[in-house]
Amino acid sequence: MKNDKQGLTYRDAGVDIDAGEALVEAIKPLAKSTARSGGAAGLGGFGALFDPKAAGFKDPILVATTDGVGTKLKVAIEANKHDTVGIDLVAMCVNDLVVQGAEPLFFLDYFATGKLDVAAGTAIVAGIAEGCRQAGCALVGGETAEMPGMYSKGDYDLAGFSVGAAERGELLPKEDVSAGDVLLGIASSGVHSNGYSLVRRIVERGGLSYDSPAPFAPGAKLGEALLEPTRIYVKSCLAAIRAGTIKALAHITGGGLIENVPRVLPEAVVAEIDGSAWSLPPVFKWLAKEGGVVAHEMARTFNCGIGMVVVCAADKAEDAERILTSHGETVYRIGHIRARNGDEAQSQVLHQDGWA
Repeated sequence: MKNDKQGLTYRDAGVDIDAGEALVEAIKPLAKSTARSGGAAGLGGFGALFDPKAAGFKDPILVATTDGVGTKLKVAIEANKHDTVGIDLVAMCVNDLVVQGAEPLFFLDYFATGKLDVAAGTAIVAGIAEGCRQAGCALVGGETAEMPGMYSKGDYDLAGFSVGAAERGELLPKEDVSAGDVLLGIASSGVHSNGYSLVRRIVERGGLSYDSPAPFAPGAKLGEALLEPTRIYVKSCLAAIRAGTIKALAHITGGGLIENVPRVLPEAVVAEIDGSAWSLPPVFKWLAKEGGVVAHEMARTFNCGIGMVVVCAADKAEDAERILTSHGETVYRIGHIRARNGDEAQSQVLHQDGWA
């Protein structure tokens, strides 16, 4: 009896091995551009090695983080702009390392999609490599997963994993955070990578498309403006840490200024933040007005223009500000630490009248 069934291939099932190989070849030079002491940035093996002693550490404690970009990816997909979300991915991980006093050493990514688009994939990984260069860490590997049926056409997801190190005894936060310490705020580059489910809802409710002119950024399209990548604070903050000027750092991510600062404070103190100490950037003013978002909700959802909060002793604040500024940061004195009264909230943002 004749069998009319033809033999199936992996390509017939929706997975293109050749496209995967083409992507690997395209990104090899990107990974190589991130090479640093302690490891090699070659791709294609089953694992990657890193030697902390070769990176200059004598008695290192390893610190690991993982994160994603969240629904900001939907903006990138709908705007068909994929070259900056890789920076966001790296930033979300390495900024969490530096708040613990750790220097990022290496990074790996996970990129999953329904059907692999080599051009889009290369743009994404180019952004990841750029983020690694900004952070001074090596892109040592990753995983590209083509999974037909798991994602709608054009959709993809990103996750990142980073490992850093600090010398034993030099981790943050320090144990002497206390009343009288000064709070410095380092400016963000925009919305960064949190709150985009609300951002997208505001855009949708306003009947806007990501090709529309950005109401808050003259000359830019809305999608382009909202995709401004997360600022990477690694090199500036490491310089201030190594100069002995910093007691604690808080990366302002999901939960905003209200939820993140208490994560680095002892129970007996409160961070009192003066919302009039800096001007709310135009994108946040637009989100607040267009979405009718009240000031407290803004402060617990978005970074509101402050991407990193620094805690330092009053007599070190000027030095910390000078070092951070010399590394290109915009720094504001945004408040102080005081004693806590009962079970009051540990982060309070006052004087938000100008945020509307």
